[in-house]
Amino acid sequence: MTMRLVAAELVDSRQILPGQWLQSFHAPELASGARAGQFVHVRTGDYSGLVLRRPFSINTADAATGIITLHFRTVGRGTEWMTRVREGEKLDMLGPLGRPFEVDPRSHHLLLIAGGLGMAGVRMLADEAIRDGRSVTVLFGAANAGHVYPSSLLPDEVEYVVATDDGSMGHHGFVTELMADYEAWADQAFACGPHPMLKRLAALAAGRRERMGVAKLGRRGGGKTDATGSAAARRKSFLQVAMEQTMGCAVGACLGCTVIGVDGPLRVCREGPVFAAEEISWEAIQ
Repeated sequence: MTMRLVAAELVDSRQILPGQWLQSFHAPELASGARAGQFVHVRTGDYSGLVLRRPFSINTADAATGIITLHFRTVGRGTEWMTRVREGEKLDMLGPLGRPFEVDPRSHHLLLIAGGLGMAGVRMLADEAIRDGRSVTVLFGAANAGHVYPSSLLPDEVEYVVATDDGSMGHHGFVTELMADYEAWADQAFACGPHPMLKRLAALAAGRRERMGVAKLGRRGGGKTDATGSAAARRKSFLQVAMEQTMGCAVGACLGCTVIGVDGPLRVCREGPVFAAEEISWEAIQ
């Protein structure tokens, strides 16, 4: 879908977790073509010096109603301003931007892994997978029970498994520790969250190939080798990650969102935000 500049009308705004909001906007031009993993760049009020746009993952998109949702945490003046926007007001949005998740047509069991606000990065993929008749398990990690994503906001068909750092709900420990229980079941895994979480998942995914005898990137599908970073190569990867970076322009010009890949720098807004785990130089990720 072509990138568009639209006036998105706020139709609902509510706080779903401490400091976290879910907002719904009527934006048919965005909802009709957006794919899981993509994002929008939002212009907040500029009357108080808020010049730069803010990037937000497209949490859900419903082409039938023309509604998209954004899930975000208040972390500064821009997001705090957004919580005060009233229903009926319009926000300037640019999107959809970035490259989406790529699901192999042969994959039937999808494992989605989210840490904290990372749920916003994978949430839409659950809808797409259920629509296409796939089975979905969501692993979610939070500091404590008070910050666990509400199960009511997920499709009923999804299996939802929670881990909390303090053990107040679900598994006591990190969400990455749940990976071992599902790596044999899952055909592919898709993750979004803090960089240390993604780094650990990438290490586990690399070890999975050896433990289970799975062919390496490029061998699946008759031995054909696809270019690293191509949609075809990503579809063959067991683990894809949505990277979260601060973005200035969101169109690849300012280089402010660069991460180090195995073949050189990668712009999260252009080459990403979704990458195959094999594309990232994880030793350079803090």
